[in-house]
Amino acid sequence: MVWMKRILAQQRLHIQLQECIRKNAANTLSMANMLMGLSSILCILKGHHYFASWLLLIGYLLDLADGAVARQLNACSSLGAKLDDFADFTTFGIASALLLPIHSVLDGLLVICYIMTVFTRLCFFSSGIPFMYRGLPCAYASVILACTNLLSRGNLLILQLTAILMVLLMVDKGLYPHDKILESQSWKKLVYAGGIVMILCSSVPSACVYYLVWSASYILFPAALWSYKD
Repeated sequence: MVWMKRILAQQRLHIQLQECIRKNAANTLSMANMLMGLSSILCILKGHHYFASWLLLIGYLLDLADGAVARQLNACSSLGAKLDDFADFTTFGIASALLLPIHSVLDGLLVICYIMTVFTRLCFFSSGIPFMYRGLPCAYASVILACTNLLSRGNLLILQLTAILMVLLMVDKGLYPHDKILESQSWKKLVYAGGIVMILCSSVPSACVYYLVWSASYILFPAALWSYKD
């Protein structure tokens, strides 16, 4: 009887462990996204803008994955939604905005404006239309800004013009589809896999062009290319 109790105890422990993993897998990805944002901020403070930009791109991939994992494992929760918002604000709001050099009061105001725009997007992103966002999701704006930083080598004017354009797109009333890339057609999953490969090629600055084209296609052809389809 003792060995039977031990077996049952081990089975219960195994079931509890599986349930814990199921419930927290997506939250772990959200926390990893936040970690990328915080690491990016530290890199920016140390002057390592190149690494900071690539950390933002990694955060973008993690952001696409956490929602998909939560839905696939039936682990959506209010805690997970809050963690996702906090992670997005850290990575795509604060860290992304700090890519903009601050040499004057106006430069600082642009940084604050960008951060507040992301904050507003995260608070009021729902369009009331199923599977649609109102305004450009902040993750894509962050990708565009990070890629611009990499390709322009931190050119102040180009970064500021890009940031202003992203702010306008985020507050715009245009509709953008939910980016359920990992739950849609196979070619979109291949696009995501290509993004992972580009991270491995991050020593080559031009590798970020892949992300630039990816995000630009979402902005230019949202419904035609990126609407959610099984």
